[in-house]
Amino acid sequence: MPARPRIVSLCPSNTELVHALGLSDCLVGVDLYSDYPPDVVKGLPRVGPDLDIDVDQVVALRPDLTLCSLSVPGMERVVRAVSAAGLPHLVFSPHSVAEIFADLRRLADGLPGAVPPGRAKAIIDGLRERIERVQEAAATVDSRPRLYWEWWPNPIFSPASGNWLTEISRLAGAENVFADHPGDQVRDDGGTVIQAQPDFLLAVWTGVVQHKVPLAKLLHRPGWQEIPAIRERRVFILAEGLYCRPSPRLIDGLEQLFMLIHPDAAARAGLPPASRHAPVRTADGRWLDGVTPEGLRTGRGRFTGG
Repeated sequence: MPARPRIVSLCPSNTELVHALGLSDCLVGVDLYSDYPPDVVKGLPRVGPDLDIDVDQVVALRPDLTLCSLSVPGMERVVRAVSAAGLPHLVFSPHSVAEIFADLRRLADGLPGAVPPGRAKAIIDGLRERIERVQEAAATVDSRPRLYWEWWPNPIFSPASGNWLTEISRLAGAENVFADHPGDQVRDDGGTVIQAQPDFLLAVWTGVVQHKVPLAKLLHRPGWQEIPAIRERRVFILAEGLYCRPSPRLIDGLEQLFMLIHPDAAARAGLPPASRHAPVRTADGRWLDGVTPEGLRTGRGRFTGG
């Protein structure tokens, strides 16, 4: 493997793993949905959406390593095509924080000439310290609110026991209402959500930017008005990039989540404000702390709290 390998990433989480290891300059192509870091990906060739990759275009980029992930449902077909093309590749399939860290180590081990010894360990140690800080703060809180995560509205899809968001919820001192359901996700007609009586509704619609999520659809569903999250307006539209991708940025999401559901404990612990990592849209359509996506891009957003 060359000291500066040519890498093609076929999904956003893998692009973010490459960036975390300090190898952004090795990327020679990414999928259509990779958007972070924006200054890195904006000028790179796009090889198609994650489930419809143009493998011929990938071959033309002459990668030393192509990165796939089965965290994208249906990517098995793409993996077969990449393998059939004879492209050197790695396939990740994480379900937990520990497995995300293992993927980071595996990527570093696969690029020995490009990643200095100990870099992956140092990154992981830093992420673990941040997790422990949240856990210590969560231990001071008596309540454990119930969270309903919404990946998609119709039909409803929500993470189940096998998804990292169930773990992130627990680390933040809360519980996913579908934590006891087997598998990675739950499909529901809304009835189970009503029965679960979640304290918070967290919308992370896959592939939909925050300002395009219709609040009315979340707030005015038949039978949902007595759900505590709706009644008390504890509804947040979050940046899916911090929650739906198995990358180190998930720890940014953990910190943001804790600040949203346990703001007093988070402030006592000196954790960053909820909008530090990405904007948060509230049930009344405001942007928390006055920070909008445009504000973060231009530096005009104001950070308050925590």
